[in-house]
Amino acid sequence: MKTLKLTSLLLLFVCFSFGQTIQNTSEVYPSFKECDSTVFMQSCFNSTLLAKIKESFHKPSGVDSTKVYPIGILFEVSEEGAFKLVYIDTAEESLKSEMQNVFATLDNIQPATYNGEPTYMQFSLQLKYPFSKMNTSNLEEPSDMISSERKRSVVVTDSLDAFAKLDATNEYDAFKKSTYVNKEFESNLNVPFQHQRYAIFDAAMNAVGTNSHTASKPFLYNEVQQYYDFEGYTNSLLQDRKTWFGRKFWNEHFATIRGKDYWIDFDIVADLRVGKDTESGINTYNNTRAVQVQGGIGKNLAFYTTFYESQGRFAGYFNDYAESMAPDGGNPAIIPGRGIAKAYGEDGYDYPVAEAYLSYSPSKHFNFQFGNGKNFIGDGYRSLLTSDVASPYPFFKINTTFWKLKYTNTWMWLKDVRPEVTEDGAFLTKFMATHYLSWNVSKRLNLGFFESVIWNDDNNRGFDVANLNPVIFYRAIEFNAGSRSGNALMGLTGKYKLNNSVNLYGQFILDELSTGDFTGGEKSWKNKYGFQLGAKYYNAFKVKDLLLQFEYNQVRPYTYAHRYPRYNYGHNNQSMAHLWGANFREMIAIANYRKGRWFGYGKLTYGQRGLDFNTTEDSYSYGGDIYRSYDDRTADVGIEMLQGNKTSIFITELQAGYVINPVTNLRLYGNVLLRNFDPTAETETTFKQSTVWFSLGFRTDLFNWYNDF
Repeated sequence: MKTLKLTSLLLLFVCFSFGQTIQNTSEVYPSFKECDSTVFMQSCFNSTLLAKIKESFHKPSGVDSTKVYPIGILFEVSEEGAFKLVYIDTAEESLKSEMQNVFATLDNIQPATYNGEPTYMQFSLQLKYPFSKMNTSNLEEPSDMISSERKRSVVVTDSLDAFAKLDATNEYDAFKKSTYVNKEFESNLNVPFQHQRYAIFDAAMNAVGTNSHTASKPFLYNEVQQYYDFEGYTNSLLQDRKTWFGRKFWNEHFATIRGKDYWIDFDIVADLRVGKDTESGINTYNNTRAVQVQGGIGKNLAFYTTFYESQGRFAGYFNDYAESMAPDGGNPAIIPGRGIAKAYGEDGYDYPVAEAYLSYSPSKHFNFQFGNGKNFIGDGYRSLLTSDVASPYPFFKINTTFWKLKYTNTWMWLKDVRPEVTEDGAFLTKFMATHYLSWNVSKRLNLGFFESVIWNDDNNRGFDVANLNPVIFYRAIEFNAGSRSGNALMGLTGKYKLNNSVNLYGQFILDELSTGDFTGGEKSWKNKYGFQLGAKYYNAFKVKDLLLQFEYNQVRPYTYAHRYPRYNYGHNNQSMAHLWGANFREMIAIANYRKGRWFGYGKLTYGQRGLDFNTTEDSYSYGGDIYRSYDDRTADVGIEMLQGNKTSIFITELQAGYVINPVTNLRLYGNVLLRNFDPTAETETTFKQSTVWFSLGFRTDLFNWYNDF
């Protein structure tokens, strides 16, 4: 009942709208010299411009004169009176090129003025080629797209405000609300990292001969736009909706503010779903409401923030896993990938989450980000280097791109929430720094080099300044700071483009650099490494927009762990790499398909894990739990893969749905998950489980939900 009430309130909130009254009494239209003597400036401007377009336009070769071609144009007349094209929308590329040529021949004219000062003015123009049916009514000037930048002068008067800038009294009225134009695609904002959404443009980013770097995620919108017309794709899905609610629900952001050099989008975000775990009989639900604000100031600075308020109850195995990660302090669970949860009702969880960042690009070579969120390194579904399976965390990131290189430096502030490291109710803060260098060796081959280090505030080290150096080897820092100063790892990635349809990729992670043990053949516990092999098949079997993916992951025991568990490769009791920790093998097959707004998704996961027994008789660490000290190991040599309580896991997940709003990625979907968890030995904490979990949902897809553990 509470869920129904909250959902009803959300729907009422979505229906809320507002208006704005704009005073527009001191604006003067731009003027051609032919119009200098007329008082009908608007109609003269329209007719003169249309006549010049018709006069200068030459029919491109290949255009069928018996067909009608719609042409949509957005342009502006600058403060200097120059014509500047902003956007041309037409299905025929030759018509677009010819229209660009026409606008290039237009001479400067008398600019528009606002309160007597020159200003720019934007126009939308809808044409049909051939132009025989063209008339001046085709040209529409939306007054709410006008903005101004005015010069100010100081006027001395006899009043007390002798130094007031009197012409600034109209400054407030100069800010105008513009019609909807999506600014995301040209911005420094991140494309929210969600596997199905990234599948839309993955093939274009990975075409043979591109100089893209696809491992360091999330991508920027303007980065993707170089290789894939994300804006054109989104526009192709838009529906013809006339009402305010129709446009906002199906095609646009909820509310927008637009100016000449700034923009802001507001959205209501939801994740509303109901379902049932048929094996345990649990009725499941999730009720997330959120407010999202994003925008840009100038061309270089973008900002984003979302605050989620959520309550939920999930399938039995999911709840068990969440409660097994419960933090110190009495809260019952940590929702995987989201954060600490408090009790809600009799058997639910309340888990608020906030994500935000600033993104600044002073030039095309650099992007700086500071915020609270997640990062991912790799071309696969999983990452053995840095993954997005843990809760959001504060970070600072620098992306440097030049020549055939992309260099990513990330510094993170993580939490250890176990009781044994909590002091005076405060969780332990630890720090993580990573370097990742991506190199396009050829038009087909990419190599990546990775290193990371985790440390905490030992001896009041705080955030160790040595790790701020973006071009230093962390292994050397760790050695010089002392053997107990931190935990450093190294990694290697690779990708090879067989052709535009098939890509091969892989990763290797090394957690212990001990050459003698690595080559000794005694299966030392120090052989702590893992690897990934994968392949993607785009437009598989010549079916457009069908993406098939296969991936194999394997990590040896004790990888990511440390003698002192506070240095492990984790955050909020979750792994910063693969969600299974270590001591596992896993195979994944994924199919992604889309057609218009419809989509389908299928994933098959089969794996084996070596778990601890956690009994009085056997309390050893077998290397799968990265939060246990590797000093609790069973032996120094003879360490086998999947040692311990060998457990088989089989998960099938199928999803189908419809994209309601392609701009916000709001989806209606149905999902079914089948899971079988089969350990060799059943204990109090590890036992056989079979799950069938059905869900129906209405979700703004902005991040990855991982259910496969």
